[in-house]
Amino acid sequence: MKIKIGLLGYGFMGHNHAARIKELECNGEMELTAVCDRDERQLSDVPDKVSLYHDMNDLFKDPDINTVLIAIPNHLHKEAVIKAAQAKLHILCEKPVAMTVKEFDEMMEAVDENQVKFTVHQQRRWDKDFRTAKYVYDNRLTGEAYTVQSKLYGINGNMHDWHIYPQYGGGMLFDWGVHLIDQMLWMIDSSVTSVFADVRNVVNKEVDDYFKVMLCFENGVTGEIELGTYFLSDKENWFERHWFIGGKEGSYYSDGFDPKGKLCKTTKLLTNVPGQITMTAAGPTRSFGPPEPGVLQTEDVPIQNTEHGMYFDNFVRAMNGNEDFIVTRSQVRRVLSLMEAIRQSADLHQSVAFEK
Repeated sequence: MKIKIGLLGYGFMGHNHAARIKELECNGEMELTAVCDRDERQLSDVPDKVSLYHDMNDLFKDPDINTVLIAIPNHLHKEAVIKAAQAKLHILCEKPVAMTVKEFDEMMEAVDENQVKFTVHQQRRWDKDFRTAKYVYDNRLTGEAYTVQSKLYGINGNMHDWHIYPQYGGGMLFDWGVHLIDQMLWMIDSSVTSVFADVRNVVNKEVDDYFKVMLCFENGVTGEIELGTYFLSDKENWFERHWFIGGKEGSYYSDGFDPKGKLCKTTKLLTNVPGQITMTAAGPTRSFGPPEPGVLQTEDVPIQNTEHGMYFDNFVRAMNGNEDFIVTRSQVRRVLSLMEAIRQSADLHQSVAFEK
C-alpha cells in the first residue's frame, strides 16, 4: 500500500515531516498528497501538486489521502484524531498525543470504532545517545544496574511559539519530557512503583521549564530524569545530553547527542577502606580519595548508528502489515499516566505510588 499523507500542520515539525516524506517518495512508499494549515504564510513553500487546505475538515474529505499526519498544537490533537478516525483515515500523531489519559482513551475509542491504524511519533527512540545507553543497559555492561540517569540542559531559558501557553499544552514536560520519559520506560523493562517530581517555572511565567523526576522501578533500578532550559555554565559539553548508568561492576557515562563516553571499571573491588588516610583538597578522606594508579580502567562502547528515519522505516512496514508498530498504544498511555503522576507529585511535594 502506498501511504498517501495528508499533513495537518505545516509549522516547524510539519516542514520536518514533509522533508522526510520526500525522501520516502523516492522509494514509492509514501507520498505527500495534501497539506493543511490555518496560517496562509506557512503554506508559501508547499511543494507543487500538493493540495492545500486551511480547515482540517476539508483535509479529511480529500479522497486522495489514506493517512493523516497530525502536527498541530497539543490541545487540538483530540479533535483531529477523532475526526480523522471518523473519516476512516489511518493516523500518525505527534507527541504528546493527548493532554490527559482521559482524552487519550476517548481518542482510542474512535480509532477502534472505525478500525483505523494509529501510532505516535516517538522518533527519539532512535537517538544515538539513547540507543547506546540502552545497549549498555541491555547487555549488562555495568553489571546489575542500580541507577540510570538521563539529563538535558540548555541556556536559552524561554519557550517558543505556542509552547509558552499552558492551555495549548505548552511547557517542557509536554515537549521534551515526553521523549525522555518514553526513553526511560522503554529501556527499563519493569514496573514503576513510585514517583517523586519537582516541576518548576524558572524563567517562564506560565509554563514549566525545569523538572526533575525520580522513578523507583520494581527491579531495583532508580531512574532519574532532569531537564533544565536555564543552566548557565562555561563547562564544555554542559549544554548537551548526558547519560550515567551505575552498576555493581562498573559505570557508563556519555555526553552529547553524538555520544562521547566510556565504560569505567576497576581492576579490583575494595572489600575494606584502606587504613592510610589520603589528603585531598577537601582535607583527609579515605572513601573519596583518588584511585591508585592502574585501578581505574575505561573501555569504549560501540555507538549505535541509529537515526530518526528508522522510525518511518518501521511505520511503513507496520502500515503494510509486515511488522508491528514499535511505538504501541499501551506504551503511549503509560507515558501519559506517568506524566499525570509527575504533576501530582510536584503539586503535593511528595512521592506518589504508581503501578502498585
